[in-house]
Amino acid sequence: MDRKIEKKTWTWQRILLILVGIGGVALIISAISKTGGASRLNVQRERLLTDTINEGVFKEYITLFGVVEPIKTVYLDAVEGGRVEEVFLENGAIVESGQDILRLSNTDLELNVLNQEAQIVTQVNNIRQTSILMDQQSLNYREQALDVQYRIDQLEKQFKRNESLYRDSVISQVDFEATQDEYEHLMRRTKLMKATIEKDSLFQVMQKDQLETTLNLMRRNLDFARRSLDNLTIKAPISGQVSSLDNEIGQLINRGDRIAQIDILDDYKIRARIDEFYISRIFPQQEGNFTMDGQEYTLRIQKIYPEVTNGSFEVDLIFVGDRPANIKRGQTISLKLSLSDEKEAMLLAKGGFFQTTGGNWVYVLDPGGEIARKRRIRVGNQNPNYYEVIEGLQPGEIVIVSSYENFGDKDELVLK
Repeated sequence: MDRKIEKKTWTWQRILLILVGIGGVALIISAISKTGGASRLNVQRERLLTDTINEGVFKEYITLFGVVEPIKTVYLDAVEGGRVEEVFLENGAIVESGQDILRLSNTDLELNVLNQEAQIVTQVNNIRQTSILMDQQSLNYREQALDVQYRIDQLEKQFKRNESLYRDSVISQVDFEATQDEYEHLMRRTKLMKATIEKDSLFQVMQKDQLETTLNLMRRNLDFARRSLDNLTIKAPISGQVSSLDNEIGQLINRGDRIAQIDILDDYKIRARIDEFYISRIFPQQEGNFTMDGQEYTLRIQKIYPEVTNGSFEVDLIFVGDRPANIKRGQTISLKLSLSDEKEAMLLAKGGFFQTTGGNWVYVLDPGGEIARKRRIRVGNQNPNYYEVIEGLQPGEIVIVSSYENFGDKDELVLK
């Protein structure tokens, strides 16, 4: 008779499998407990740049590139247009104030001056002729007045005689009244002649004043035209060095064209461009510095040009104290412009990490230097070399400052 064989539930194979599974789970739990559930990434140590947090002097500044320019430049523009006849100097020559630089010719201007001179001569002749005529007229009036007075003197004597004869009935009343009427007529005419002479004198004064005013105006116009001729010769208004003088004989120059410029070489300034981001933080008298040949020199903002072009604006900086003896016009200078005073702060070196984190967090190495963990921080001001650390880091801690672009969002980096 057959006997039923019962199947065993716990075979040694099943027990071994269960034990292996329990061991794997234990290993997983152990790993999780060690890492706290953080995501990790293995990185090569030699590819990383690090910086040790330290306390030091922090000063906010920006680096600028400026060009050395003369302290003052005078531009020479053509007051009158014309053709270049002579160029007395070479570009770059040193000139004294009043020295001739260039001569132009302008036929139309010269003819205009000649015409004005002819008009003035004609006007002078007219004034003289008018003055002679007025003097003759005045003399005629005075001569007429003299004749009238002479006749009055004669009639006055005759009138007195006739008056006596009339009282003695020697002459008739008609003869006496005729003499009396003529005498009174001459007396009235005398008054009229006096009034005429007075008015003629006033008219002559007014007429001469008007003619003299017209003549003076024409003389001023002639002087102006002659000065225009003088402007055809370009002279140096100040002493200095001529530059940008590139005109050739025969060249036509229009009024207002730039001919040259004169630079005063007694001192220099630096003209620098600044990003418009800083326009609200730039003020006159703000100082900067640069180093040349091992010596530091100080600059101060003298003038700010507020016009923004291509995202930047310009400033002029002058030297405070000494300036380099071998500095040359056109030389490029790298300088630091201060935006704040010096202060004590925790310093973090600038690096590529900022493009990823915006300064909100960094990877900080543990004391063993094997693992770098993500930590939130806060930074303040910055300069071209350092960030000012406000919170989140302590002096002596080591931070990865190279780019985080390939790290994703890992919580920890394992350095190999």
